Amino acid sequence: MNPDTHRAPLAPARSGVPEHGRVPKYYLVKARLEELLAELGPGGRLPTEAALAERYGVARATLRLALRDLLLEGRLRRRGRGTVVAGAKIEQPLSLASYTEGVTRQGLRPGRTLIALDRLAAEPALAERLAITPGEPLWHLERVLHADEERVGLESSYLPVARVPDLDRAFDPAGSLYAHLRRHGIRLAGAEERIETVLATPREALLIGAPPALPMLLLHRRSRDAAGRPLELVRTLYRGDRFSFTLDLSAGPDDRPGVNSPAGP
Repeated sequence: MNPDTHRAPLAPARSGVPEHGRVPKYYLVKARLEELLAELGPGGRLPTEAALAERYGVARATLRLALRDLLLEGRLRRRGRGTVVAGAKIEQPLSLASYTEGVTRQGLRPGRTLIALDRLAAEPALAERLAITPGEPLWHLERVLHADEERVGLESSYLPVARVPDLDRAFDPAGSLYAHLRRHGIRLAGAEERIETVLATPREALLIGAPPALPMLLLHRRSRDAAGRPLELVRTLYRGDRFSFTLDLSAGPDDRPGVNSPAGP
């Protein structure tokens, strides 16, 4: 069987076939499993490992390699002692919109569980990033992120106490921090954001409810207010099997085809 005859739309033309033409056996099994996933649909339960290994005529060790890939890609999910077909990933826009706004647009119910709301003295590195004096008081807000009751991420925010002095009294930690800031007349005007892939620490994996070996998407953000002053530092860890990120790109006046640039991609 040629695994590329069943590739997804817009996949690379030779997505599964190395240049030497030899395809690992587990990848052939993965291609067959992808057909099964399409038949079962989201929420469908897979047969047991023993039944699948017999069905495809492979050792269980080979089957587990194929299942591992599909689990890491977010195509499958463990449920109890079984495995089910996962639904579509949550698309989170890379914008100044809050997590609440992004998840709500997907038709999901956002939520948060408070882990910590601490007041601490700004260490020099944090103080420099927030343009404040070392030792100045900061809020550290840590929350587990939910989508339809499922734990999907962990967010840590740092804000100067002077900017939001009542955070420990007036803020509902289950709600949107950005909405709270807007109610207090503080609006975000811009941000710097950096994304990388990491593995969660044992503590983070436990809080999120994810296997320690599951790849995570880590976002670092520094937000600015209308005056250009740094307002917050955010470190958000998202499950790599549950999230994808979108960004709307626009061409500048010098980037249009025919204007000092070659046409085409």
